[in-house]
Amino acid sequence: MPFIPHSEQDIKQMLSTIGVDSIEDLFDEIPADLRCDELEKIPKGMNEMQVTRLLRERAAEDGLPLCFLGAGAYEHHIPAAVWEITTRGEFYSAYTPYQAEASQGTLQLLYEYQSMMASLMGMDVSNASLYDGASALSEAVLMAVRANRKSKSRKILIPQTIHPVYRSVTEAIVKNQAIELIDVPYDTQTGQTDLKALAQFVGEDFAALVIPQPNFFGVIEDVDALTAWAADNKMLSIAVVNPMAMALLKPPGEWADVGVDIACGEGQPLGVPLASGGPYFGFMCCKQQHVRQMPGRIIGRTTDLEGKEGFTLTLQAREQHIRRSKATSNICTNQGLLVTAATIYMSLLGPEGLKKVAIDSHKKTQALIERLRSIEGVSVMFEGATFHECVLKIAADTKQLIDDMAKNHHILAGFDLSTDYAELGNAILVCATETRTDEDIEQFAVTLDNVLNN
Repeated sequence: MPFIPHSEQDIKQMLSTIGVDSIEDLFDEIPADLRCDELEKIPKGMNEMQVTRLLRERAAEDGLPLCFLGAGAYEHHIPAAVWEITTRGEFYSAYTPYQAEASQGTLQLLYEYQSMMASLMGMDVSNASLYDGASALSEAVLMAVRANRKSKSRKILIPQTIHPVYRSVTEAIVKNQAIELIDVPYDTQTGQTDLKALAQFVGEDFAALVIPQPNFFGVIEDVDALTAWAADNKMLSIAVVNPMAMALLKPPGEWADVGVDIACGEGQPLGVPLASGGPYFGFMCCKQQHVRQMPGRIIGRTTDLEGKEGFTLTLQAREQHIRRSKATSNICTNQGLLVTAATIYMSLLGPEGLKKVAIDSHKKTQALIERLRSIEGVSVMFEGATFHECVLKIAADTKQLIDDMAKNHHILAGFDLSTDYAELGNAILVCATETRTDEDIEQFAVTLDNVLNN
């Protein structure tokens, strides 16, 4: 549907109809001292050529460093077809699909996305994405409090092995709704959530337990034990997972046989490139019994009076609709373009392709760990099995080390854990995906050795 701006004649006719002389008169209730003058610091507009050149210059400032940094955003290979299709006009400029008769293509894509995510997670239902992984966890916490009718508590057990940014964002969103997040410590030997520490919470009323897989340290959690413990203690369970890992590991819907109640996380690994900090998209799936508490869009498939297949928004109770006061969310935002890329990415790779990427990423990480631990001053922090990230203890100031490697050697050496996990001392989180070659790993190892020991 083309955008048609108002002509001067259109504006005069509308002003005449409502009985005012100018557009300025429409804002006469705003006091003069609250009005701003011209926005002098806003630069003049650019044409397409100038904008393209500016953005290329900005992108070049990031360079193309050798990346061993993960911590929630991962460098995977993205087939060229993914974004060639995603940026076609039909997807790139499509409007929010409120009018089903004009949006069947967009609605069908979202329906296919939901089907794929529900299958990948082993869950009954998926929504059509959320803003990002952190806000997806926040929404899952809010949803769990609403959905657990057996609990009168507004308290959530959340392991310290959950991404620190996710914990911070969730705290910011739920604290003013009288929801309390209670930390669960981790085992300092394995890096897993400490099952023994859960004993202190037995018999208490909690709405839900959050379960990461893998956790922020890259360690594989004992998800069956955690899920079963939550069910035994009348809590809902919220899985926070890496979707790529779910192509290889047991999906949340099958944990402890009963499965989790809600699964969420960051969808960036599924076809979304690293791009100076975003954008990303969050995903959420749940059991059928909780679907009416799920925030965000849900697309349904049906047939019309002629028996033809059709798609439409369903179970909508969002803030911009008629049930605003009963909305399941006032913050959820569907990242449609990124979901389009993820759907095409999953379609191209298929289940076996995703599994291969996950296996190759794991293999590369094991090779990285074995090479780095041979360097004097480097050791592996935790004993637990890992997916494609690992915590390394470094005999040097990690902030200075990471800065030196980036500035002087063009290598992103990992994520400094000293701020969020001071108890670990000088430790970094390193990552390898299927994109890292043996030569990349050797270059990283040799450079790290030189920086540490020469």
